[in-house]
Amino acid sequence: MSENDVVTRTFRALVEGADRKFARVRDVPAYGRLHNQHYFHKVFKAYMRLWKYQQENRSKLVAAGLNRWEIGEIASRIGQLYFGQYMRTSEARFLVEAYVFYEAILSRSYFDGSTGSRGFGKKDIGVRFKELRFYARFLLVSLILNRTEKVRLLAERFKSLVDDCKANFRDTNFKEWRLVVQEIARFMKVDTAFMNVRPLRYSTLLDSHPASLPYVARFHAKRVLKFQDALLTSYHHNEVKFAELTLDTYRMLQCLEWEPSGSFYQKRPVEPKENGVFIEHSGASAASGVIDMNLAADMTDPSLPLNPRKAVIYRPSVTHLIAVMATICEELPLDSIMLVYLSASGKVGRSNASQVYSAGGSQKSSKNKAPLQDQNKFLPESCINNKGELSGYYDQYLWFGPRGNGGLNNLYPGDIIPFTRRPLFLVIDSDNSHAFKALHGVERGETAALLLSPLRPAFKNPADADLTQNGSQFTFFLTAPLAAFCQLVGFSSSDTEAEVYSNAESILSAAFSEWEVILCTTRSLDLVWAQVLSDPFLRRLILRFIFCRAVLSFFCPPEDSEQHLPVCLPILPNPVSPDSEVVRSAVHRLAKHLSVSDYFHFVDT
Repeated sequence: MSENDVVTRTFRALVEGADRKFARVRDVPAYGRLHNQHYFHKVFKAYMRLWKYQQENRSKLVAAGLNRWEIGEIASRIGQLYFGQYMRTSEARFLVEAYVFYEAILSRSYFDGSTGSRGFGKKDIGVRFKELRFYARFLLVSLILNRTEKVRLLAERFKSLVDDCKANFRDTNFKEWRLVVQEIARFMKVDTAFMNVRPLRYSTLLDSHPASLPYVARFHAKRVLKFQDALLTSYHHNEVKFAELTLDTYRMLQCLEWEPSGSFYQKRPVEPKENGVFIEHSGASAASGVIDMNLAADMTDPSLPLNPRKAVIYRPSVTHLIAVMATICEELPLDSIMLVYLSASGKVGRSNASQVYSAGGSQKSSKNKAPLQDQNKFLPESCINNKGELSGYYDQYLWFGPRGNGGLNNLYPGDIIPFTRRPLFLVIDSDNSHAFKALHGVERGETAALLLSPLRPAFKNPADADLTQNGSQFTFFLTAPLAAFCQLVGFSSSDTEAEVYSNAESILSAAFSEWEVILCTTRSLDLVWAQVLSDPFLRRLILRFIFCRAVLSFFCPPEDSEQHLPVCLPILPNPVSPDSEVVRSAVHRLAKHLSVSDYFHFVDT
C-alpha cells in the first residue's frame, strides 16, 4: 500500500470517528448544566486532530482527490460545535471561535466550485446544501456578534446563492431557503433602524455611571443574590426572527451580555508552538489558532466577567417551557436568582397593536375590555371564589402555540408558582401581562420580582405598533431605551443628527446615574429589589423599567394608565415613581432636547 493510500485511509477514518462523536453531542439540549462535558471535550479533540492531520498532509490528500469543500465541511463542523457551546454556556469566547472558523471558510472559498467556475454540477447538489447551511450559520453568528457589515455581505451572497441554486437545480424545491433569505432581510430592516446607536450589550464604558459608581460599590443588602441563569422565549404569530432567534429574544440575549470595550480591552497572549498549533489559554481547544488567533484576540475582552448563562428556546410548547424552567431551577446554585423572560400574546392570533394608544387620537383604548380589578388582588385568600376553587391563577394566560390547540398551549400564572420556591426575576411582555399580578403574595418560598408590560403599546404613529414588524415596545425599552423613546415619538435614525442623539444619550445616562443613587440610598427599597441591585444587568433592567413607566405615564392620558403603563411588584420606592420631580424632570429634559415636549403631559404631574 502506497504512502498516499495510508494517508487517505487515515484521514477517512478520522473523519468517520469525528462525525460519530459529533452526532452524539449535536442534539444535546441547549439548557441546563452539562453533566456530560467530557463528550464535548472528546468531539473537540477529534476534530482538532482531524484538522491538524489534513493540514500536515494537505498535498497528499489533494493528490488523492480531496475536495476543498471537504476541508470547508470540517471547519464548518468545528464552527458549529463552538456555536453550540456558546448557546449552552453563553461564553463569548465560543461565539468568537465560531466566527473565526466561518470567516476562514469564507475567505478561503472552501465551498466554491472545484472546477474553477462558480457553479457546481447537478451531482454536487449535496455540496450546495452544505454551502447554504454554512451561510445561514455564519449569518446567525455574525448577527449575534453585531457584525453589521458582515451580515450585509453574507446576506447578499446568500441570496445570490439561493437564486443560483433555483436556476441550476430546477427539480429541487428551495422554498425553505427562500424563506430564510426573507427572514434575514426582514430582521436587518428592523435591527439597523438605529445603526449608529450604542450596543445592546452591557458596556462598562457606557453603563457604569461614574457619579453613582461609589454608591453602587458601597451598597450591600442583607442578602445578595447572584444572577447566573436566564430563560428567554417569545411566541407571537409572524414575529420577526432569523433561524430560531426572534427579534425580542435577540434583544434580551444581547442585553444580558458584556460588550468588549475600549480601555478595558487586553489582548490575549498567544504562544506559538510547533506545527502551527497554539497553547490553549481559556477554552476546550486553541483550535482557532490554527486559522487566525489574532482575529479571536481582537474580538475578545478577557478582563470582563462571564456572561450569565441563557437558555434561548424557540416557540416551545408549554410543557417544554415548564420542563426547561424546572431544569434550570433545580440546578440553580445557592444564593442565585433565575431570570425568566416570556413574551407572548394572551389570546391566540391577537396582536399587541390591536388597541394602541395614538397621541394623534386616531385610535383609543377599547372600553369593552374585561375588568382588571380581580387581577389586582394579591393575597392568597383573594384567589378563592365562592365555590372554593382557585381563581386568578388559572383564569387568564399567555398563549404558546399555533391556532386551534386550546388549553394545551396556555401558560397560566399558577404554572409559575412552583418555581417561586427559588428566587425568581420574572419579565412578562404580553397584552395579558397583568394577569401575573396574581403571583404576588402567593409565592411558595421566595417573593418574586415582577416586571409586567403594558397591556397595550402607545405610539405617536399607530403603524409603529405592529409587533410583527418592529417587535415589542416594552422589550425595546428594556434593551434600548433611547431608541424605544424615539420610536414612541415617531423618530427614526435619519431624523436625528448624531450629535443630538449623543446628547440625548448623555441626558439619559445622567438620569440613570441619579436614579441609581436614589435606589442605593433610600430606606424604602424592598429587599426583593435590594438583593439584586448589585448585579449590573438586573440593575440596568430596573432603571430602564423606571424610565419606560415614566415616559408612558406622561405620554398617555391618565384615564388610559391601566392599559398603557407597566407594573412592577413589589412596588419600587416613591422617589423613583413618575410623580417624583427627579424622574419627571429627566423625561422632560429629554423630550425638550428632542423637541417633542408637546407630545407629553408634563403639566400638573
